[in-house]
Amino acid sequence: MFSKDQVIRHALESIELQAVSVAALAAFANDAFAEAVHTIHHSKGRLVISGIGKSAIIAQKIVATMNSTGTPALYMHAADAIHGDLGMVQEDDVVMIISKSGESAEIKFLVPVIRNFGNPVIALCGNEHGYLAREADIWINCTVEKEACPNNLAPTTSTTAQMVMGDALAVCLLRLKGFSGKDFARYHPGGALGKKLYLRVKDLIRMNEVPVVRPGSTIREVIMEISGKRLGATAVLNEKDDLLGIITDGDIRRMLQRYADVDPLKAADILSSDPKTIDEDELAVQALELMRQHDITQLPATREGRYVGMLHLHDLVREGII
Repeated sequence: MFSKDQVIRHALESIELQAVSVAALAAFANDAFAEAVHTIHHSKGRLVISGIGKSAIIAQKIVATMNSTGTPALYMHAADAIHGDLGMVQEDDVVMIISKSGESAEIKFLVPVIRNFGNPVIALCGNEHGYLAREADIWINCTVEKEACPNNLAPTTSTTAQMVMGDALAVCLLRLKGFSGKDFARYHPGGALGKKLYLRVKDLIRMNEVPVVRPGSTIREVIMEISGKRLGATAVLNEKDDLLGIITDGDIRRMLQRYADVDPLKAADILSSDPKTIDEDELAVQALELMRQHDITQLPATREGRYVGMLHLHDLVREGII
């Protein structure tokens, strides 16, 4: 049985070996790689990615990355392809086949069929002398010297290299397309990530009541407004509904520490003037950044400079922005 030190040493050896192999891939970002990127980019169809064994799993991951970054892609298992799934390959599609050796029987069967269809074939392969690299229109080299497996058998370093080169393709393509954060949000509407990309302040404050007092409001009225609207703060507006300031729970506590008799006080006496505000059309994540920057938990929201509601840090927590 291995000791903890031995386990850690073996883990570090695996990580170091894979890191070195990934760094070596820089030499393969060459003319062939650029040609593959331009072939996919200028295609009027989709990118169909295929493989067998562990390479098939990598193909699925690259397909997912392509689709989420604006390059339409389909996954086609090499074995299923030769038993009917070739019907998914359309006239304008580009086909990329992933393999370590490029010598699998399914791939040797698949490549000439696709070539006969007239579709461009890109090989993402680590064997320059293998069938796939020789027969493809474009060969992207992802050769590794050694697998992390001590027997140099189990696909480890080689599949890492395939994934890295696939990611490099996807990144180059999204840059060519001018794929923006807004585009990304369209394809990722779910979960916390999607919310950070599309959720706006107005989407949050519409669920809140709008706390408001006037400069002449009594302290009792201020406390009742803060408590009743449950946002930990209230805006102070003048008769023209201009925002004069904000009163928070913290302002109330500081008032009690400072004054022995609070009955004569009005809202105007304890408000914090010139508060930080945010336009309702700003992203919620930008509101979070403003709160963090100024160490505050409430932000008055505005529309064309006019106060329309109060955003609380709890709103951001509730939506998973934090």
